Amino acid sequence: MNHIEQFVADSLFQPIPELRPRILDISPVAGMASVVIGMRRTGKTFRLFQHINKLISDGVDPSTILYLNLEDDRLHPYGPEILSDLLDAFFRISPQAREGSFHLFFDEIQSISGWSRFARRITDNPSASLYVTGSSAKLLSTEVATEFRGRGFARELFPLSFKEFLLFHEIELPSEFPPGKTVYDMEDLFKKYLDQGGFPGIQSINDFQRNQVLQDYVELVLVRDIIERYSIKNINAVRSFARMLLQNSGSLFSVNRIHNDFKSRGISVGKEMLYNLVAHFEDAFLLFPISVFNRSLRVREVNPRKIYTIDPGLSFSVSSAGVSNLGSRLENCVFLNLRKRFYSRRNASISYYITNSKHEVDFITGDPETNTVFELIQVCADLTNLKTRDREIRALSEAMEELKLSSSTVISLHDEETIETYSGKIDIIPAWKWLLGNEDVPAERQA
Repeated sequence: MNHIEQFVADSLFQPIPELRPRILDISPVAGMASVVIGMRRTGKTFRLFQHINKLISDGVDPSTILYLNLEDDRLHPYGPEILSDLLDAFFRISPQAREGSFHLFFDEIQSISGWSRFARRITDNPSASLYVTGSSAKLLSTEVATEFRGRGFARELFPLSFKEFLLFHEIELPSEFPPGKTVYDMEDLFKKYLDQGGFPGIQSINDFQRNQVLQDYVELVLVRDIIERYSIKNINAVRSFARMLLQNSGSLFSVNRIHNDFKSRGISVGKEMLYNLVAHFEDAFLLFPISVFNRSLRVREVNPRKIYTIDPGLSFSVSSAGVSNLGSRLENCVFLNLRKRFYSRRNASISYYITNSKHEVDFITGDPETNTVFELIQVCADLTNLKTRDREIRALSEAMEELKLSSSTVISLHDEETIETYSGKIDIIPAWKWLLGNEDVPAERQA
């Protein structure tokens, strides 16, 4: 047995590790590869293992299923021919796979140069099902379309949602929400989720270790997916800019303002580089900017944007000691849910809204170019202060009237009620309840 066959044999018969459920559907679409993309450490590999388990439980012969980690150093520095060699070795070891249907799971396929031609050949085989993952290093969502040319169906995998967080910790999902212990338990669990976030690898470690690991995740993305990928020499600027945005999740930001701030602090960086970095952060699934809701492209471009992180725990881990930023982490959590639900819809986007009297609504979903609006959402951790409450309600009421909507939502930590205003109905709902009712519609789109 040569070393290629040995590698395939080792992979073919390796035990599947203990798994925790993920909700993202990666079932194949006929004639297309199933592509899972996302930030590093979000659990892409384990999602493949979960699907392998499902296939086996559905009666698929395990010998017709091949999982390969293509970042394994034993496969380098081979060229694209290695993929065909691996497939031939698989067929020699498992001839039943060649004779019938087979399932290929290739982790980090972008590690092999020239992979796209092989992948397209596999998708042309009606007996084959191909599943691939890619980190943000080389297989970003924009590149999937280029490489597969309509042959890949891409799904984004985020860190654990709140619902997945409960499942991960083997907590039974409530079917109803009676007042009392169930509500208090959900509030406590949601607060824990906001503090530590949803990366699977940090769920069972202490606070000190968790903060260090999350900081390491950020550094890994900055180095591998941005600094090395784009051959950036000004490393200090990359780290400073990323840290500033992570610490200010949910806040408005302006490249011009940040450029001036860096200049006053002796950090030398050009505006063009800062604009490019925002795009790189988004491509790496680390940070996501949103624009103001307006039909004018120029207005959207000249107004400050708001920034959100891939996970509420990241902003907490890089913030100064003693800084809670609970409200911004709550807002970030709401944004992530909205992105999962609306990112793949052609006529939908996530924006923030400014009323005619300059009051801000945190989120508006819809198409700004056609002035199509689906919903208005305000996020406020605590509404007990009357001045705060009046401010949030006033902003929504004005926005509802201007946009001709009859309802809107305030998402809070604890409060729950319905308010009738001159513009329509405003539902106030606890975040944990809103999330459990709205989470986990897969972010899918054809590549």
